[in-house]
Amino acid sequence: MTSSATLFHFKPSLLHCSASTASSSHSLSLKFIFPARPQRPLFPTVQIQSRPSTPRASSRTFVATENDSGSARDLFCASISSRRKALAFVATLPCLLLLNESSMAGLATSEYMLLKEEVRKVLSKGKAAGVLRLVFHDAGTFDMDENSGGMNGSVVYELDRPENAGLQKPMKTLEKAKTEVDAIQPVSWADMIAVAGAEAVSLCGGPTIPVLLGRLDSVEPDPEGKLPQESLDAPGLKQCFQRKGLTYNTEFKGGVRTQDLVALSGAHTLGSKGFGNPTVFDNSYFKILLQKPWMSSGGMSSMVGLPSDRALTEDDECLRWITKYAESQNMFFEDFKNAYIKLVNSGAKWKSL
Repeated sequence: MTSSATLFHFKPSLLHCSASTASSSHSLSLKFIFPARPQRPLFPTVQIQSRPSTPRASSRTFVATENDSGSARDLFCASISSRRKALAFVATLPCLLLLNESSMAGLATSEYMLLKEEVRKVLSKGKAAGVLRLVFHDAGTFDMDENSGGMNGSVVYELDRPENAGLQKPMKTLEKAKTEVDAIQPVSWADMIAVAGAEAVSLCGGPTIPVLLGRLDSVEPDPEGKLPQESLDAPGLKQCFQRKGLTYNTEFKGGVRTQDLVALSGAHTLGSKGFGNPTVFDNSYFKILLQKPWMSSGGMSSMVGLPSDRALTEDDECLRWITKYAESQNMFFEDFKNAYIKLVNSGAKWKSL
């Protein structure tokens, strides 16, 4: 078994972008910041200095579609030019302090299309599992109690950790796309990885997942030992996911929700863990879990899945969701999409508009 097929474990599209008008201007300054610790990332990162904030509900949602005319690069450049002219006009006439919402919508749409276009150029079905694993290992360090870790691009500092073995290849793949995007508009590693993971799922036949842009990159590694271990049993997995804010269940008094846990585990349908076609994102993972092929004596069937995958079938609540997803791929796709959005937003620090 190769490490590149393991998601969220180690051993011991569309963009919905919100914009709301504001009465104050906010200037961003860009500079390269190197980590405070001796470790240096193998890949460059751009720190955007701005006051972190959490995503806010907006008065309007902007949606980018596949049918937008013109290349993403042209759209983005045109939007940048349009925005600069608008800002110059505001500077000339201080009484006009608000940018037109449609201008902001065009910027957000074109930025997403540019990012998505460059990711598509470097991504293939064979590389999808590794890119998706990169998402889990960046976001999976989040600890709600300690308010540390999360989707912050810190994985660029952590590639030498044993749990991240095999992630240098997908990082190099995404570096090519990031270089092209950075030449026009700097993008954080956190945004790049989040969008690339969603594209990997879609490319392999999975759901289209909306990804909000604006995450800030960390300038140092996250604490070690925060990823779920592949040897955990179901109670251990529940506790681990609860600390990441993914698992509380109002349906079960005092219990832990397993819907996000089971849905996200379905990402193991990609890769070489033996759950169906390694380059097709579907609900084969759950169908095979119900068959429990590892119970057979000898042969390749006994090598299917990780201990944590098998542990899910021994928990009644987990088994309930496994059965639901095995019966309905549409339900799995919808729940995976929602859980993925939670995952890539967990622990993120955001640029202020």
